[in-house]
Amino acid sequence: MVNKSRFFDDIAGVAGVAISAVAGAREEINAIVRSRVDEVLTHLQVVRREEFEVVRELATRARIGQEEAEQRLAALEKRLALLESTK
Repeated sequence: MVNKSRFFDDIAGVAGVAISAVAGAREEINAIVRSRVDEVLTHLQVVRREEFEVVRELATRARIGQEEAEQRLAALEKRLALLESTK
């Protein structure tokens, strides 16, 4: 009976080590795949979604600033035209 208990303890120990080894291998494979994907994306000159979103936000702000500047310019031109017409 003691031998059976020890046998199952040994099997459980081996299984625990195997599971740990598989988990470590999985993490290593994920890191390797992630690294390779990054290399391919860099080679293809593809931007990441986060970078795209940042540039998109900058473009949106630039467009809004341009529209505001155009409105201010139109108002200044109107004022200038009024000032010139009164002379």
